[in-house]
Amino acid sequence: MAQNPLIQNQFTADPSVRVFNGKIYLYPSHDIPATPGHGRAGWFCMQDYHVFSSPNLTDWTDHGVIVSQNTVPWADSAAYSMWAPDCIERGGKYYFYFPAPAKSGGPKGFSVGVAIANEPYGPFIPQPLPIAGIHGIDPNVQIDKDGQAYIYWAQGNLYGAKLKANMLELASEPVKLEGFPDKGLKEGPYLFERKGIYYMTYPHVADKIERLEYAMSDSPLGPFKYAGVLMDESLSGCWTNHQSVIEFKNQWYLFYHNDDLSPNFDKNRSVRADSLFFNEDGTIRKVIPTLRGVGVTASSKKIQIDRFSAKSADGVGVEFLDTLNKFRGWKTIFNKTNSWIKYNGVFFGKKTAGRVNVNACSATGGTLLISTEDKPGKVIAKLVIPKGNNWSVVKKAVSFMPGGVRNLVVQLKGSGHVEVDWISFE
Repeated sequence: MAQNPLIQNQFTADPSVRVFNGKIYLYPSHDIPATPGHGRAGWFCMQDYHVFSSPNLTDWTDHGVIVSQNTVPWADSAAYSMWAPDCIERGGKYYFYFPAPAKSGGPKGFSVGVAIANEPYGPFIPQPLPIAGIHGIDPNVQIDKDGQAYIYWAQGNLYGAKLKANMLELASEPVKLEGFPDKGLKEGPYLFERKGIYYMTYPHVADKIERLEYAMSDSPLGPFKYAGVLMDESLSGCWTNHQSVIEFKNQWYLFYHNDDLSPNFDKNRSVRADSLFFNEDGTIRKVIPTLRGVGVTASSKKIQIDRFSAKSADGVGVEFLDTLNKFRGWKTIFNKTNSWIKYNGVFFGKKTAGRVNVNACSATGGTLLISTEDKPGKVIAKLVIPKGNNWSVVKKAVSFMPGGVRNLVVQLKGSGHVEVDWISFE
């Protein structure tokens, strides 16, 4: 999907995102509901990892399970604690790092394991033992410009160490990283480098729930200097957040998570993405979360206008289509004359004629006006939504078909109550 959350048919969290061979690969953790005997009720429950890929930030492919608690020789197969992972390429091989509790008789707490593949989507082969010397969660691995690899993790504080060239063993003693707030939980370290500056990003509970912060250094192991807040606490109250930062086609992006698909239980989370920008002095502008997210939506796809860029102050609402199956997504509700919603970044081909399709339902009947954001806006089509209690696709020939990338506005003309699932063009 080209909207937030990026994956809408399952729960995803703790995104580690990489660019391999010109494509984006998303390595999240995988929240599932706990069931009797499988996980702890009311807590995080995660038994495996998927990987997703995209050539354009819009179309995502699920490559399926790559590592499971049942396939790791040293891991406790009944722990359901496969927490935040990472992946990196070296020498044509892909190294997937993940935390998990060990079997009875192994190290207490969390260890960090490695699985290796010849392709970024697998198959990944878990190594027989975890990395010696690491006790913690949320591994992050980076390779510096000189070829030296570093691994970072959390264990109450943030830690780092050098990795050997085999990417499986520590090459130095772990060090506690300095320059971060003393109070409050810190976890999820993710380091990236830009113009000689090393940025350490991390979630931190400064008050009651996590926000994203960052610190800067001229060295991969610091010392770091606290630089500010990358993203404020979630307005929904989601207790956790977790991030990664990448550059793709000359634009930087922040990947993170929220509880979009599970607003009443924040242990089932969903990955999001928004654009990230830097100030001239190298500091990062605070990222404001959006529903629209990133990427361009093809006009021929189902445009989910509930993932809007802007809307009128009143008369427009967004609700789940089915509260018993939230993976079905959302609907947009128009209930006031001239109420409107805007959706940015729709790509139209070169067609000069066609039609628009709107999946809608209206107990009262109503009229929708679809136009571009041009000033003055150019009307694409005016659709009469029939009165009824069932969803149906209303089709209408367009007055004109826009070209290129345009912003769309959908507006209710006259009175009525109209619900819209999606619109598309053909």
